[in-house]
Amino acid sequence: MINKKGQMEMSMGTIVTIVLLVTLLVLGVVLIKNIMGGATNVVDLTNAQLENEVNKLFSTDSKIAVYPGTREVKLKQETNGGIGFGIKNLQTGTATSGKFSYLVSAADVGNCGITKEVANTWIILGKAESDIAIPIGDNTIRKVIFNIPSGAPLCMLTYKIEVKVGTAIYASDSFQVEIKAK
Repeated sequence: MINKKGQMEMSMGTIVTIVLLVTLLVLGVVLIKNIMGGATNVVDLTNAQLENEVNKLFSTDSKIAVYPGTREVKLKQETNGGIGFGIKNLQTGTATSGKFSYLVSAADVGNCGITKEVANTWIILGKAESDIAIPIGDNTIRKVIFNIPSGAPLCMLTYKIEVKVGTAIYASDSFQVEIKAK
């Protein structure tokens, strides 16, 4: 009888240990996924985090940097999401801050079956801005937020960021938005 009681206690201890180890394993996997995955949508990032990420993407002679670095964002129907970008003032021959402006617009709607005008209506924040003062050698960060409506076609669109100083084009870049099912 004593031998059976010892076996039962050993079995209960083993079961409790296994349950705790499995729980810790699951929590560890979730933690690693969150750390490695990180936020790839600018809606999830604070302004300081976005600024840090965009600053990592600037090279010594680039006038514009787009986050995420892949220049592609995947958005589901009926969700908000977007991109971040930075403008760096690399003007030469002047000692004053430049007055920059930008416009984000659909450049290619591919096989989506919609017009560029419709694609432009999906930009709900950060479509354009003017009179942005950027000191020489410094940069500024902006967000472009999209709201993909229900029933939007599942396809890939290309948007263009055009930056100007006065009326002259300073820099331009593009990024893709891939629309996924909700």
